Amino acid sequence: GAKSVDVDWKEQKATVYGFVEQKKVLKVAKATGKKVEPWPYVPYELMAHPYAPGVYDKKAPPNFVRGTDEPGVATFNPIEERYALMFSDDNPYACSIM
Repeated sequence: GAKSVDVDWKEQKATVYGFVEQKKVLKVAKATGKKVEPWPYVPYELMAHPYAPGVYDKKAPPNFVRGTDEPGVATFNPIEERYALMFSDDNPYACSIM
């Protein structure tokens, strides 16, 4: 069942925590006369990085998650890498500007 319900009157949003039947909740919420929109639950196992930007799309169907690269790893393309190593202190043949 539902463990708790959080109602935010300013945003006109109610959040139900726990396991509930979506149809029953929507039916009761529609009885208030307000617009009702379910926010689907996306399991954490579905995506390796659920909080990475660009994972969720508001226009996508429910439970649709886009794949993303690992956000913690920055990579260079070959040209950027060559320029970055050109001025590196670790490279003995690097360009030195004085």
